[in-house]
Amino acid sequence: MKTTLKNLAFAAVAGAAYCALTLLLAPISFGVVQFRVAEALCILPALLPAGAWGLWIGCALANFFGGYGLPDIVFGSLATLGAGLCAAALAKGRPRPLGFTRCVLVCAMPVVWNSPVVGAVIAYSTGAFAAAFPLAALQLAVEEAGVLYLIGLPLMKLLERSRAFMALLADPG
Repeated sequence: MKTTLKNLAFAAVAGAAYCALTLLLAPISFGVVQFRVAEALCILPALLPAGAWGLWIGCALANFFGGYGLPDIVFGSLATLGAGLCAAALAKGRPRPLGFTRCVLVCAMPVVWNSPVVGAVIAYSTGAFAAAFPLAALQLAVEEAGVLYLIGLPLMKLLERSRAFMALLADPG
């Protein structure tokens, strides 16, 4: 990925949006039960890979203000980065709009990455890791899937069909 002004700006906007949305909806974004609406933005790296780095920073900042402390800041944001990089790889070189199956796979990446990683962070915070981990990971997978498939998938299809948005991404600036 080339470092361009467009890529930096896209990453900054993605990260700021993720952090702001997470903090704005803090009551449902943090805790044992979380419906983190900002996770729907994890589809953005499929449209422009630089978004993965912005989401990573945005997630780290959001977790700094309201997560499970240092483990969540480090590992939760790294899981978001991993999901974003995988989403970008799934879409790389593919014609637009992406096919439905590919979009479903892009939306699966945050579920695959966050459920075990953030599930482990939540289970660790309980003091009973072995007992809490399976339930925390499963619960997080269901919550992530809900956000990604109910909000992220329609958002992805909408953005891909937006001429203005796609023209903005195609601009070499």
